[in-house]
Amino acid sequence: MELPADLLIRLAVVADVPTILAFIRELAEYEKLSEEVIADEASLRTTLFVRPAAEVLIAELGGAAVGFALFFESYSTFLAKPGLYLEDLFVRPPARGKGVGKALMSACARIAMQRHYGRFEWSVLDWNEPALEFYKSLGAKQMADWTVQRLTGTPLATLADHWPHPVGKT
Repeated sequence: MELPADLLIRLAVVADVPTILAFIRELAEYEKLSEEVIADEASLRTTLFVRPAAEVLIAELGGAAVGFALFFESYSTFLAKPGLYLEDLFVRPPARGKGVGKALMSACARIAMQRHYGRFEWSVLDWNEPALEFYKSLGAKQMADWTVQRLTGTPLATLADHWPHPVGKT
């Protein structure tokens, strides 16, 4: 598939925060997880641009933002190298099928290669067949033997309380 001539993939800037939040909310709605979104513009501004914990690529078609990829550095002990972890990928429905998602994934892979990372990983909901097929078409290997584990809220605080002493920088 040839990419549209007016497709641009760029790193987000602080002025993109409202657009990034809109993408996050649209993605959450698609994933039936809207009630879990507590992000706001102030928290995104801080965590993406003041004390960056992640980076964002914005996809534009004809000058309009149509998709985003939010990623951060991970680490592989087996490879002894950092990796790129894709937290979110979203393309607005009218722009789907035009190569935008593939361009965002390709740009993430390019970043991983430029930074000499050892791998590029992400998670996908098991019911999201279009995404699973898309990733398979890119050559992604499904890690069937692995399951995602997560602690948030009270369980996270409870576990942290088992070691009540500060650790490192806070």
